[in-house]
Amino acid sequence: MALTTRPPVSPNRSGWRGLVLRLHFYAGLLVGPFILVATVTGVLYVLTPQLESFLYAEQLRVPPAGRELPLADQVRAALATDPSGDLVAVRPAPEPGATTRVLFDDGLGESEHRAVFVDPGTGAVKGSLVSYGTSGVLPFRTTIDQLHRNLLLGEPGRLYSELAASWLWVVALGGLALWIARWRTRRASVRDLVRAEPGATGRRRIVGVHGSLGTWLLLGALFLSATGLTWSAYAGENVSALRASLGWSTPSLEADGHAGHGGGAAGEHDVAPAQLDSARFDPAQFDTVLAAARAAGIDATQIEIAMPAEPGAAWTVTEIKRSWPTEVDAVAIDAGTGAVVDQVRFADYPLVAKLARWGIDAHMGVLFGVANQVVLVAFGLGMITLIVLGYRMWWLRRPTRGRGWRLVPRGRLRSAARPAAVVAVLLAVGLGWFAPLLGISLLAFLVVDVVLGRLAARRSRSVRSANRP
Repeated sequence: MALTTRPPVSPNRSGWRGLVLRLHFYAGLLVGPFILVATVTGVLYVLTPQLESFLYAEQLRVPPAGRELPLADQVRAALATDPSGDLVAVRPAPEPGATTRVLFDDGLGESEHRAVFVDPGTGAVKGSLVSYGTSGVLPFRTTIDQLHRNLLLGEPGRLYSELAASWLWVVALGGLALWIARWRTRRASVRDLVRAEPGATGRRRIVGVHGSLGTWLLLGALFLSATGLTWSAYAGENVSALRASLGWSTPSLEADGHAGHGGGAAGEHDVAPAQLDSARFDPAQFDTVLAAARAAGIDATQIEIAMPAEPGAAWTVTEIKRSWPTEVDAVAIDAGTGAVVDQVRFADYPLVAKLARWGIDAHMGVLFGVANQVVLVAFGLGMITLIVLGYRMWWLRRPTRGRGWRLVPRGRLRSAARPAAVVAVLLAVGLGWFAPLLGISLLAFLVVDVVLGRLAARRSRSVRSANRP
């Protein structure tokens, strides 16, 4: 990768614009593939709910029944299949024509359960599948989810998605700053910010489409970057710690019989169901607990009834409807007395916790149903186009064409006013600490830039020495 010596920079490429252009170039070129993969897999995930309903219709749908069996009978039907794991929870059929899910801890992966699907009208078992997470997605959708989250590489693979989320907002804001600077230089109208330059051709037209499309996609990029970081391994921990320190954490149930709310991860209730002593367990307790929860105001159609983590602890009933309006209230029930020992109401969440819940659900495409899916797919297609255009712009000025990287000269940070330079360095350090992968990759960019600069300077000296008489 060679850098060529360029003429003095024109005023419109001086100062901070040069620094932002340099950062936007490196981030777009080197992090762009990670953002592209995250975008493509994200679009695939958004399209999966309808596919899942089609693929697993035999397990998910049954003829509507006029009257449902007690949960106890449905649980007994699932237990009769002789599952290898412990019974941990039940998700009653949310609507006529849907099946009940009886969940077992089958020694599977983290957040995975074996779901046995039972016809609530007849008690017939319709099959079993692995269910993942609070959303209860099934194998096909789980695979796409893990592909988006970690490329099916487990925890190490999560670094790719965190790197993409960490840089997406930087690239987006940097691109906006460059586009506004170009707009001001041309003294164009405000309308030209969101449309390509009329009459432009060649690379100039590509730049115009890239800039205007990036402006249209800016808010979506910032939103997906922020919500994506809440799931990340390192920045996500810092987000959770910050929310906890400010009292913005999502309230969680205390299911050990002692009332009180503690901090929890966004959108999850800290309950770890486990098998009760089989000698003391009566499936009829599911009906008792459900009746007590309904009396306590748990009125959503989509709920999960989880067994206690240990003998003597409370059962939990949690609303799991993530579409608008959000229903995620939860109560802890003493199965012996039917008393509510603790409760968490979404209405009582701190505002930031509510925004986090809505943000995550919108990121997944479930908050507003099909409309949410359409918006995310449109955004994803726009992002794919934007990234491809960015690489096309670079390709037209690639080093093999003898024109170098076409970057602005170095030294912009050193030439800036000292207070501004100090602020820039402190800001970079702070962001690097909060989002470690952003900081590490930024440092790597700087090292690469310095090495390329040294090589270019050495090459320039060699050329001058060879041309001396």
